[in-house]
Amino acid sequence: MNFMETVYSVLVVDDEPDNFDVIETLLHDTGYVLNYASSGQKAFDRLETFQPDVILLDVMMPDLNGIEVCRQLKNNPRWKVIPVIIVTSLSSKEDLAQCMAAGADDFVSKPVNGLELRARVHSMLRIKQQYDDLQILLQAREDMVGMMVHDLRNPLTSVLLATDMLRSPNLTTEQRINKIEQLEIAGLQLRSLIDSLLLMAKLESGKMVLNRTDVDIFTVCSAAIAGFEAIAAQKSLKLIQTLPEKGGSLSVDATVFRRVIDNLLSNAVKFSPRNGKITLQAEYLSTGGAKIQVADCGPGIKPDLKQCIFEKYEIGTLVQDASQIGLGLAFCKMAIEAHDGKIFVEDNEPKGTIFTILIPIENHQS
Repeated sequence: MNFMETVYSVLVVDDEPDNFDVIETLLHDTGYVLNYASSGQKAFDRLETFQPDVILLDVMMPDLNGIEVCRQLKNNPRWKVIPVIIVTSLSSKEDLAQCMAAGADDFVSKPVNGLELRARVHSMLRIKQQYDDLQILLQAREDMVGMMVHDLRNPLTSVLLATDMLRSPNLTTEQRINKIEQLEIAGLQLRSLIDSLLLMAKLESGKMVLNRTDVDIFTVCSAAIAGFEAIAAQKSLKLIQTLPEKGGSLSVDATVFRRVIDNLLSNAVKFSPRNGKITLQAEYLSTGGAKIQVADCGPGIKPDLKQCIFEKYEIGTLVQDASQIGLGLAFCKMAIEAHDGKIFVEDNEPKGTIFTILIPIENHQS
């Protein structure tokens, strides 16, 4: 969220309306939405229906003084995160210490100076914005952990069930082979999820150094297709590959690049209907570089989601019984951009999506 473009609200709590007029004048061109409460109790009444981004609180008020109002605000879980700026004519260290003990975040002395007021309000709003952004991130990560637990549980359950059934002496040879295949598929699903998480963490932290080598696109892509044959067979999906002849090469990190292809194929398998087809196409471009495409015949992606699906924890189309953490495409984007390339999505007529990777000319080895 852009700090400068956000409309912030300020609650001014003061028993003197003239003081509100002064503050309104000093902040008139800041874009803040100002609200007024003439007492501490009226401030609490207002807070029941809306939550401001910062509170300007007078100390010397009848009934509930500003220090007591501040103390109650900071003791309430709903309101304690709102920055409170005490506006006071008190100047003794004992008075200021009382305000700080009550939980005040900052002070403005009377008579109020416009430049100082703007600076202190802006500072508190910046801190509040950072707190809000952190809460969004923490909630997203909490949601992600919940989805990860769910997604890890599914293949683990398959492993345990298949292992238990393999202990039975009554299984036929064909049944044993089927259970072994289920174990293999579950293991691949677990490895794919864990590898993607580890690689993304390294890319995001800037600690990953790409180990570029000359890689044959045919070898990488054909190996990726082979790795998904068993999983695709469960949905009777047809895997089609259109690849360049052996002998060409591309300077990439082979492990990271393979993980990108695996993620795109995994999504294609996940979202394609039974008896559908998935196409992996790759080519060296005549102008240099390379293009890799993975096409499916799934539900497609809405136009307004085609950019945000590459952000972490963003999910395009919800599909029942499909693992959707929202990290796979984010990893693909980070990995391809680390190679100075681009990744984008288009519609696959008449239905489905096409994910395209472009690796630039400087990575092409002739």
